[in-house]
Formats: sequence, structure tokens, C-alpha cells
Amino acid sequence: MPRSSFKSATPSHRIERVSESIRHALAEILSRGEVVDPVLNTHVVTIANVRMSPDLKLATVATMPLGGKDAEKTLAALEAHKKELRALVARRVNLKYAPDLRFALDDSFDAQSRIDALLRSEQVARDLGSDEGEDRK
Repeated sequence: MPRSSFKSATPSHRIERVSESIRHALAEILSRGEVVDPVLNTHVVTIANVRMSPDLKLATVATMPLGGKDAEKTLAALEAHKKELRALVARRVNLKYAPDLRFALDDSFDAQSRIDALLRSEQVARDLGSDEGEDRK
């Protein structure tokens, strides 16, 4: 089978390494306050993950301010400084092309709290209790 027709559902190791490098670079840039913006300088911003396109030209950055406070303002500030952040990332990550950055709010914390609430629900506890009783028979 020719390699060009092979498509994998999981990202390659190179894409994962580049994603992680960009995540670290953005976290360092924001923690050092290299971008001068009142919103970004007064909030601790978490870079949860970075998803890269297969051609490494687009990076989607999942981000959330600490505590989720002023999330929309933080996202707007990141979007406003997109070009500056791209240039700063390009200096730190050695790639042929600096990826275009897109910012999105990280919803993994919400998903995790929904799962926790479901696991603590009465129905799940009842089902787990009945499974344990069946194991003992």
C-alpha cells in the first residue's frame, strides 16, 4: 500500500511533538508577560492543549483562564495579539512555517465535572451496588 494513501486516525509523533512544543512556548510567553495586555497580564492563563493540522500550518489552542473568570475577555485578548504570539512562538519552535494560531475555550473541565456528577449519581451507585451483589453469588 502506498504511504500517501495511508491515513491514520491518531496524530503522528511529529505532530504530537510540535503540538507540545507550541503549548510549552505559549505557556512560557504568557507566564513571562511578554505580551503587553492588561487582561493577559492580570489573569493566569492555562494552555490545556494544542491540536495541529496534518500540514503543521494551523494550531488550535485550547485555553482557559484560571478559575474560568473572564474567559471571553481573555479569549478576545489572545485573538487581538495573535500575530505577536505567532512571531514569538516562531522564535522558540523551529519549524519551516510558523503555524497560524486559533484560540478556543477549553471545555474539558466542564466535561470532567459532568462525568464526575454522573458517577456520583444515585442510578450509577445503584447499578454498581447490584453488580457487586452479583459477583458475590
